[in-house]
Parts: sequence; structure tokens; C-alpha cells
Amino acid sequence: MDSPRRALYPGSFNPIHYGHLDIARRALGLFDELVIAIYVSPTKPDLFDIEERLTLVKESFKDEPRVRVASYSKLTVDYAHDVNATAIVRGLRVFSDFELEFRMALANRRLAPDIEIVNFIAAEEHIHISSSTIREIASLGGDVSTMTPAHVVTALKRRFAELKQQGSGSSFVVSLAD
Repeated sequence: MDSPRRALYPGSFNPIHYGHLDIARRALGLFDELVIAIYVSPTKPDLFDIEERLTLVKESFKDEPRVRVASYSKLTVDYAHDVNATAIVRGLRVFSDFELEFRMALANRRLAPDIEIVNFIAAEEHIHISSSTIREIASLGGDVSTMTPAHVVTALKRRFAELKQQGSGSSFVVSLAD
């Protein structure tokens, strides 16, 4: 029996949004299994800690048995080997994404020529969505319900209320004016 075609979809998912969900669902059209891998960066402050991000992503895919959610903190290609993935899935929204993804794909190809890189062009209705945009809007009390699932909206409201009580929170957003 052939082994399942398994792909790795890495990212920070901070927070997960409809663009991520779209890319994952489309990847499931090509692969039997998808490992959504949340990268834990030792140097980057995250709005949600790794346990919260794991919970949010798992909730987003609770009805999809072909999706497994995990975290990792090593080279993506090494983690892809660890989970027996034959491909790495990434999404592209705008031209600047392409440049970064192109360089990462070349580097990953050099490190692990046995792993394919599969890029999906974002669906038109999701091109404007990014985690940083969602964080910015949510930090200012704006409605992000058209960009991310309800359980994520609830988590964002809770987190920004906590940060406001603590007198912090601006380090997790990027100005929309930039």
C-alpha cells in the first residue's frame, strides 16, 4: 500500500485567519494529509503563546480528520522530514510575498531537494487579510469577523482586553499606515 501524500503547512498563525483556512483546504485537494505546523520563534514576541495558537488552529480544523496541528522550533525542512512530508505548502497574496517565498523555496530546495515547495495563490477575497492587519484592527476595537473565525475573534477581544488592563499591547501590531 502506498503511503499517504502528506504536506506540511508551516507558519506562525498569530492568529489563524480565513486566508490560512483557504490555503489549507485547497492543499487537502492535492494531499491526503496536512500537518499545520506552528513555528515557535525564540526571538519574536507573539500575541498568542504557542498553546493558545495550537488551540485556535485545532478548533479551526476540528471537523477535518486529515489535518494534524503541531508546533516546531527547528528548520522547516528538518521538521518536514520528521513528519514524513513530501511537500511544504505556502500561500502567496501580494508581490512582496512572492519575493520572500521565492528565496525561502530556493534555500529549502538547497537544504532538502527531496521536498517539493507548493505555493497557492490566495483567493481574491482573502488577499487583503494578514495576521498583522487582524491584530492591528482588533487592537483598536475594530470588527475582524469577516477575516477570521468567531473563536479567534473572541480570543482577540479577550487578549487585547488583558493587555489594556496591563497597560501594554502595542508591540503586537504593525501600523496600517506603514
